[in-house]
Amino acid sequence: MMLIPFMTAGFPTVETFWKNLKELDENGADIIEIGVPFSDPVADGPVIEAASMKALENGVTLESILEGLRQRKGQFKAKLVLMGYLNPFLQYGFERLAKESQEIGIYGFIIPDLPLDEDAPYRKQLSACGIHLIALVAPNTSLERMKAYAEVATGYVYVISVLGITGVRSEFPPDLSDTLRRARKAFRIPLALGFGFSSPEQLDAIPVADRPDAIIFGSALIRHISAGLPVADFMRRWVGKV
Repeated sequence: MMLIPFMTAGFPTVETFWKNLKELDENGADIIEIGVPFSDPVADGPVIEAASMKALENGVTLESILEGLRQRKGQFKAKLVLMGYLNPFLQYGFERLAKESQEIGIYGFIIPDLPLDEDAPYRKQLSACGIHLIALVAPNTSLERMKAYAEVATGYVYVISVLGITGVRSEFPPDLSDTLRRARKAFRIPLALGFGFSSPEQLDAIPVADRPDAIIFGSALIRHISAGLPVADFMRRWVGKV
């Protein structure tokens, strides 16, 4: 099973973020989602929202993230995904962003506030640069809607475990297996489950036949980082256990 950690760029400091990114890459991350901080993170829970605010205070911008990745091009084994809201990407210039991301080697984008009905021009620009626009589906996404996503989705699918904002949860909703089975029926690319993971033991609640191809964790990792603990210790709890 693939491991996909999420970190907010520039948190807790710019220097520490780059150190932690390297450490994630060296300790089992298959894909790393890099959060682009934004002042109005509507889908984020308090942990990631606070990290985003701190990153903005640290002077982090989309431009500085891209420049940092440009300087480190070729240094990471893991695929890198930029996750952020549409507004900063538009302000930067989406065509310019796609071309620069191609030059840097970005694997994909996740844009939570960009629905399927509006994503065609952005998906086209990213696709022209060999970059995936990662689809997001949730418990309230119908099979028909998932099939519509599946017609254009590439890379992997971000399956949201529960409706609401991001954050650590003690247990998953009882209909999670239904969501995963529905997604498996619609998509032919890997399913990555996110929103709520804090330990590999949580997978025990999901029947083996329904389990995803990848696990995404963000809030738990950011809490770990906030406590000043090594990223390698966090990853050690997951590697070889999922």
